[in-house]
Amino acid sequence: MSDANKTTDVVAPADAPVVAPEPITATAPATEPAAKPEAPVTTAITSATEPTATATTTTAAPTATETTGDTKPETENEASPLAQLWEAAKNHGHPEIWGVPLADPANHIPSQIVFQKYLNANDGDLAKARDQLIKTLDWRKKSDPLDLVRRMYSKSKFEGLGFVTTYVVDGKEVDEPEEREIFTWNIYGGVKSIDETFGNLEEFINWRVALMELALQELNICGAIKPITADYDPYKLFQVHDYKSISFLRSPPHVKSASAETIKVFAQNYPELLKEKFFVNVPAIMGFVYGFMKLFVAPKTIKKFHPMSNGANLAKEFAESRIKGLGEKLPAEYGGKGGELKAVGKEPFLTAE
Repeated sequence: MSDANKTTDVVAPADAPVVAPEPITATAPATEPAAKPEAPVTTAITSATEPTATATTTTAAPTATETTGDTKPETENEASPLAQLWEAAKNHGHPEIWGVPLADPANHIPSQIVFQKYLNANDGDLAKARDQLIKTLDWRKKSDPLDLVRRMYSKSKFEGLGFVTTYVVDGKEVDEPEEREIFTWNIYGGVKSIDETFGNLEEFINWRVALMELALQELNICGAIKPITADYDPYKLFQVHDYKSISFLRSPPHVKSASAETIKVFAQNYPELLKEKFFVNVPAIMGFVYGFMKLFVAPKTIKKFHPMSNGANLAKEFAESRIKGLGEKLPAEYGGKGGELKAVGKEPFLTAE
């Protein structure tokens, strides 16, 4: 998420129930008509009618009521929302989202998680979820974020500005998503030259996307073993934006452009990935940043944002985490007892130039 002097990455929220894909019932072959039938007679598996007079030698197929207790036949038009999003993805052709190879959500949990997040982000509105999904596929096909995360970025422009940290129960590798917390850190107070870092908008967005994709690798949706619902989704990130030593009174146009573009990109293409977002070491008023956020971010997401004037209080925010002592694992400058971000965090690849 980004903006230099004030940027935010966003994730639109929403709730929608998971509906398992419904199998499509087949239609039994037409029965052979008796001599001189008035009209062809067919008997479908889902039909509950008795054999007709012109097909008295044919035994009626078991009805849906007899076999499943379901009195309503299923059709292709009644495919579940997840199945319809999968169909839209297949028709588009781009094979992945967030590094997850897309497949049938009925039997591929990582894909179920991706599609369900798009439904949740749009309050279960299938048409809106499909539209956002297609736009994400278009963007990923054009921008190729999986390539961006492998690229090298200018050390002089971006060193020390973005990190990803992972904290787990007892410091061990775990499979349960609830026992792992992923943080992305944007340290905008560390910007050496505003013109250098934000002057090239495309380069800045590419670096910022690379940082997000690095965090998604740590989140490991590809290895997920639990499906999500509208109410249960542990596959989300904490985000921290540190504005220490940054003036909010004067922001060059290219900084504002970087902030606005970052918000647009992340709101559109990374829905339902934000757990909570902390803006630390900021003045009481962040009118410029929040003005942009209100344009592109859903109200429920805005509620996840927490501005804090003193970054040293951040550790106190995680007392209820399932990871015991999570706050203490954070760096000392944020109220914890852990190592510095440069020592324990991961950055996008950097090169001398």
